Amino acid sequence: MTPKVLAVDPGRPDVGAIDAAVAALRAGGLVAFPTESFYGLGAAMHHQDALTRVFLVKGRPEDKPLLVLVSSVAMAREVAEVSPAAQELMVRHWPGALTLVLPARPGVSPLVTAGTGTIGVRHPAHRVPSILAGRLGSPVTAPSANRSGEPPPTTAGEVLAAFDGQIDLVLDGGPTAGGLPSTVLDLTVSPPLLRRAGAVVP
Repeated sequence: MTPKVLAVDPGRPDVGAIDAAVAALRAGGLVAFPTESFYGLGAAMHHQDALTRVFLVKGRPEDKPLLVLVSSVAMAREVAEVSPAAQELMVRHWPGALTLVLPARPGVSPLVTAGTGTIGVRHPAHRVPSILAGRLGSPVTAPSANRSGEPPPTTAGEVLAAFDGQIDLVLDGGPTAGGLPSTVLDLTVSPPLLRRAGAVVP
């Protein structure tokens, strides 16, 4: 399988390219896309077979949860229980590089939560994944688009080299900035626990 590669302008993403990616996701495909730092690997959060493929192509341990990207606070509420403290952080830092770990709502796949009952959600500042999730109408997974243990990719070419025909589509938005990943803050414990230091200081 040779992945389709579609160019997108991060400032004004082409609707045709986004809709092609949405169609691929709805069909259970895997789509790589640029984010603020690296390229992410997207699967529709509610598509079980696609979630399984994410673990297979990345060589990702099954006990490692999948963070998801949303297009709004309202979408986050569809899959997570949003406390007043979480709401305040969303207002302050979203869209942006802050992932919040929250209690997952019933029905969220254990492949996403790794059986923890929690889910990491983020509204990205990068327009491509934000619009992608919005047009799909549900969250999209976003681990880095690389084999587990390898450096995260900053170009579409690096994504293609890593997966060698194992994914369906790449949205090529040019080189990403690299740098620090999103900060991961766990609000399911008290006091909140910084799971990963990153680009945002909450």
